[in-house]
Amino acid sequence: MDKFVIDGPTKLNGEILIAGAKNSALAILPATLLVDGVCTISNLPHISDIQNICEILEKLGSKISWDSSNSITIDNHNISYKNMPIDLTSKFRASYYLIGALLGRCKKVQVGMPGGCKLGPRPIDQHIKGFELLGATVDSSQGKVSAYADKLVGNNIYLDVVSVGATINIMIAAVLAEGTTIIENAAKEPHVVDVATFLNSLGADIRGAGTDVIKINGVKSLHGNTYTIVPDQIEAGTFMLAAVASKGNILIKNCVPEHLDSLISKIIEIGGNVEIFDDSIRVSCDHQTTKTTINTLPYPGFPTDLQAPIGTVLALSEGTSIISESIWDSRFQYTSELNKLGAKITVQGKSAIIEGVEKFYSAPVFASDLRAGAALIIAAICAEGTTEIYNIHHIDRGYEDIEGKFSKLGAKIRRVKGDN
Repeated sequence: MDKFVIDGPTKLNGEILIAGAKNSALAILPATLLVDGVCTISNLPHISDIQNICEILEKLGSKISWDSSNSITIDNHNISYKNMPIDLTSKFRASYYLIGALLGRCKKVQVGMPGGCKLGPRPIDQHIKGFELLGATVDSSQGKVSAYADKLVGNNIYLDVVSVGATINIMIAAVLAEGTTIIENAAKEPHVVDVATFLNSLGADIRGAGTDVIKINGVKSLHGNTYTIVPDQIEAGTFMLAAVASKGNILIKNCVPEHLDSLISKIIEIGGNVEIFDDSIRVSCDHQTTKTTINTLPYPGFPTDLQAPIGTVLALSEGTSIISESIWDSRFQYTSELNKLGAKITVQGKSAIIEGVEKFYSAPVFASDLRAGAALIIAAICAEGTTEIYNIHHIDRGYEDIEGKFSKLGAKIRRVKGDN
């Protein structure tokens, strides 16, 4: 297996260009299936999850041409749900968006039970509830999710918990349904808004995205269009935290600062410096940061996807910090790896108690999931000596050329090919 080898410590300096949002792209590409025509999607992140979803779309009949490494044209004139590759859909979480899209277009679909990072139980009960209220019959047994409907009809849908995936999936399915669908207790994340904006650009009638009530007036058909995906707030946040942890100075370009308000406030609180511009943010720090308390929450709260990277920062901060995780049960797997580097972190249920240390020391570590991998890269850049990071396929799922971007900032990082 490939690994990253990182020599530290290094202060990161320079500027970095943020890629398109992974979580938007993984919903928008399946949503193109609603169009009996051609869509061009630009600002796609060049990551393995995007390659996987494109492979699935091609097996369903999509004709895909890459205009560049970050832009594709998709012709969906000849789509068949019967060619669904069950094994591929089981590889990553976002494959469940294929259910909403193909229910909307074909009224029938079967996918493998969605996989992805092992972060604890990931029920799709709210997705299923929404599809059933729209008129579909859904079966989720034997490792598969099957759904069919004679027709989809709008309905009032109250989500029992705030779920980004369910909000987007129901929204996709409801676009071509008869009548009006109202989603209450909807997620408000930037990629929910991005998907709604994309669908509206195709002729959908979605209102209220970004609030907790979304109204979808069904339309008879959609038309093709060209669309640019918003910048990735989590990639931006990762480099912001890398600047703080390494005591560096980084200009993060092509980002939306208001998407990062909760992180900006925490960076300032612990002693980092933040300058905000129209579509960029400069983050710097030249001293040891201090403790804080973090509670992960749905947007606009502190994002769970930045919990591991800020955990690295707090492990190098003065005093005792506490992180409480409210989204995923197994989000603290990275803490045992940070402890190998010299961190002092104790996990108690859904909270991590972090006693700050002055420095890290190199050791071999393993990425348990995508964001844990990013946290370990930041930690290795700050550690004395040479650190090897394994299981980096998790990192490749969500960060485009991460070693190239960190190298541009001065990190001594290289990818080493290895045997399985």
